Parts: sequence; structure tokens; C-alpha cells
Amino acid sequence: MRIFNFFNRSAVTCPRCLGKGFVDWEDIIRLKRQLKWVPAPCAYCNATGKAEKEMLSKVAVDCMYLTIDLPESEIEKIKNGDQETIEKGNQRERFVDQLIQFAEQHYLNQNMDAESIANLYLSTEQENAVFSVTKEELIKYVEGVINLKRSEFN
Repeated sequence: MRIFNFFNRSAVTCPRCLGKGFVDWEDIIRLKRQLKWVPAPCAYCNATGKAEKEMLSKVAVDCMYLTIDLPESEIEKIKNGDQETIEKGNQRERFVDQLIQFAEQHYLNQNMDAESIANLYLSTEQENAVFSVTKEELIKYVEGVINLKRSEFN
């Protein structure tokens, strides 16, 4: 019984999912992770609703790379503060940010549609990209960027 009480003292309500064990759209908006996350079980607390206090000092609540679809070994590396894995996550976030900026720029300044933006990206930017993406995935993602921009104007 004492072990159980010790665990309860070292855990707090998860600041990512607010104790639900699931990251929903409200959490995604609150943490400013639109276009970067989708609703899913919370990787920060492993869908328990409770996060270890030590985790709060090691991993940012809005760490984009820490998602439930990563392999367990990668999740553990992030939670343990592995610098190489954290840098890999930072590179991925920079890639996504650049992709969002590319899509926004061509949609807002040139009124291009998602497929045209994807084609332009694949013909001019893909060779510089750290991460690869299929045309179908890219079109769907650019559509998400465009829809978010439209909703900001309404």
C-alpha cells in the first residue's frame, strides 16, 4: 500500500491531456499544435491521465515529436531526455513549420490550390527536405493548411 501512495505523490494530472488520457481538438488548439497533431491517446502520460513530476522537467508538454504513433523505444528516449532523439524531433518540427509556411505563402499570395502547391513543392523543395512525403499525403496536408487559413479569416 505504501508503494501505491508513493506513486500517487510523484504523479500529477497530465498537463497535455488535462487528465483525460486523450488529446482532443481543444488540447491541440490550447497547445498550438494544429496541423501537427491529431486527436489520439496522450503520449505524454501514456493515456493514463497522470504524468510523473520528473517528466515535466525533462520534456515540454507541447513537444511535437512525442506522439503515440512513435515506437515505444523512441518514446522512452524522449522521456529520458536523449539529446539525439530530441534533435531529431526538432528537425521534424522545423520541416513541418517550413512546409506550413510554403503552403500558406503559395495559397495566400498566389491563390494556388492544394494539388498545385504540392506539385510545386515536390518539383522544387523536396530534394532539400529532411523528411520525405508522398504526393497524396502532401496534398491532404496542404488541404489542412488551407482549411485552417480559411477558418482564421471567417
